Amino acid sequence: MIPLIVDLETEWRGGQSQALLLLKGLYERGHAAELVAAHGSSLAHRAKKLGIYVHTVSRGAFRLSAASAIRSQLADGRIELVHANEAHALTAAWLAQVHRRVPLLCSRRIGFPLRKNWVSKARYRSVQRFIANSKNVAQSLMDCGIAAERIAIVNEGVEIPERISPAERKAARQKWHIRDDDFLFGCASAFVPEKGQRHLIQALHTVRQEFPNSRLLLVGEGRCRGEVRDLAKRLGLEASVLLPGFVTNMHYFYCALDAFVFPSEFEGLGTALQAAMAYALPAISTTRGALAEVVEHERTALVAQPDPESFAAAMLSLLRDNALQTRLGQAAREEVARRFSSDLMTENTLRVYEQVLA
Repeated sequence: MIPLIVDLETEWRGGQSQALLLLKGLYERGHAAELVAAHGSSLAHRAKKLGIYVHTVSRGAFRLSAASAIRSQLADGRIELVHANEAHALTAAWLAQVHRRVPLLCSRRIGFPLRKNWVSKARYRSVQRFIANSKNVAQSLMDCGIAAERIAIVNEGVEIPERISPAERKAARQKWHIRDDDFLFGCASAFVPEKGQRHLIQALHTVRQEFPNSRLLLVGEGRCRGEVRDLAKRLGLEASVLLPGFVTNMHYFYCALDAFVFPSEFEGLGTALQAAMAYALPAISTTRGALAEVVEHERTALVAQPDPESFAAAMLSLLRDNALQTRLGQAAREEVARRFSSDLMTENTLRVYEQVLA
C-alpha cells in the first residue's frame, strides 16, 4: 500500500508528531508511504531524517503549491489514497480534486463545529472517511451532520519508552539545573489561552507556601508565553518557573520531571499527557474535551478543574503522598501501553485504510 500523507503545518505540535509516528509505523510494516509537507517545516525535516520520501512545497500560497504537488504524485497511479492530516492539507487535497481519483481521508483532532461556508462544505463532502482521534471528536462531527459511517475513531498514540534510569534522571535534571531535593512539575503545550498555563503559575504560588522546593517547567511556544512569564514575575516566582521555549529533545524533559500537570480548558486527546503517562509520571489533568477518555480520577491520574485552586489542591495531594505518586505513575504507564501506543494507532489507521480501499 502507498498512501500519501499531507500536512502543511510549519510548527511542530501534536498532529505533526502523530503524522511522523504514522509514517514510521507504515514503513516498519512494509508500506512505502509518502509525505507532502511545507518546505522547512519540522515535520519535513524529521521525516527526511527517518528516510521517508518527502515532497516539500513552498510556504508562500502553499495550499496551491501543495495541490499541484498532490496532482503530480497521483499522475502515475501508484498512490492508492490520500490522508490529509490537518485543515490546510484538506484544502490542498480538495483543490487537487483528489476525491475524483482516489479515496480522501481526513484526520480530525478538535471538537469545534465544522465551518458552514460553501467552500468548507465542499471540502467536507469530498472526504470519504474522517479519522477522529476520540469519541468526543467523532460526536462533534456527527453533531455537524457527518454520517456515522463516514467516521472512524483512531486514538492518537505515543511510543512506550524504556524505564527512566537514575543516570538519565540525573543528567536531565542537571540540564535544567534542578536540585535533587526539588520537586519538579512540568507541562508541555502551546502557549495559547485554552491550554491554561496561567492556572499552574497561580497554583504553584499556593503550593510553595507548604513545599518551597516545588518548581515548574513549562515547555513550548505561543502568543501567551510572555503573559505567563510576566505573571510568574509578579508573583515572585521567576526562579521557580522555567520557560525554555520550544524543546526538540522531549526525552530530557520527561526524564527530569517528578509529575506532569495538564490544565487544558479544551483538548482533543492530549498526546503530551499520554507521553508523560507512558514515562510512568504521576499526572494531574482536567477532563475537558476528550481528556475524560484518557484519565480516570485516582486510578491513572488526579483530575482537577482548570483553575488555580483545584490544581493547587491536587498538586499538594501528590506532594504529601509518595505512595500515591508511585501508584498513579505505574497505572498510567500500563493504561497507555494498553490503549494509546503508537503501534496500536498505526494498526488501527491501517485497518481504516484497508476498509476504505475494499
